[in-house]
Amino acid sequence: MPNREQRDLRQLLMHRCNLVEIRTRIKNGLQHLALNRGMQKKRKLWTEAGQKMLRGLPLEGWAACRREDLLGLLTILDQQIATLDVAVKRAADEHPQACLLMTQPGVGPVTSLAYVLTLGDISRFQRGKQVASYLGLVPREHSSARKQRLGSISKQGNRFMRTLLVEAAQSAARFDADFRKEYQHRCHQKPRAVVKVAIARKLAVRLYWMLRTQTPYGGQFTPRAA
Repeated sequence: MPNREQRDLRQLLMHRCNLVEIRTRIKNGLQHLALNRGMQKKRKLWTEAGQKMLRGLPLEGWAACRREDLLGLLTILDQQIATLDVAVKRAADEHPQACLLMTQPGVGPVTSLAYVLTLGDISRFQRGKQVASYLGLVPREHSSARKQRLGSISKQGNRFMRTLLVEAAQSAARFDADFRKEYQHRCHQKPRAVVKVAIARKLAVRLYWMLRTQTPYGGQFTPRAA
């Protein structure tokens, strides 16, 4: 059972997650306003130049009101999330297991802290496959007497943790040669969404063995089969 401090840290992570989701919806609303006026900037909309262009759009009536309200909410949420990010980083830096996981490229304070809090006592898992199953990252199996068919992932377990692992795995594919090679190889065979989940599963198993063996990234250990 998690102690009081662990439960409180989970609240911190979930609160941040909820605010990030709200911010995403607000950004989508602003993107919609921009697209309606023929301005397609995607991520560049959040740069200083993009924000200047957004504020300069010739909007009237409730469309203008909507823009101002959403921009105001976005400013508030950015400030609140920044404060929570500081708190998460401080908590992760003070947690030895989270610090160990942050040696893996692509894994930051949020993912590392969420991982150790979600899994709890790592010794209760004997294999990496059990961790992947616990997190809902293993495919469903539809077997008959002659064939074994694997479907989509079970999506059981912690949705928040799965989302973080998918995001972290994409970062790992940019900064970790091993992940990058496998990601590029799989992309030639499978749809990109399937590949992202597969790489997230590999990352979840690697993090498990890092904790199980107390070995940082780059240390001399070989993860066993999932």
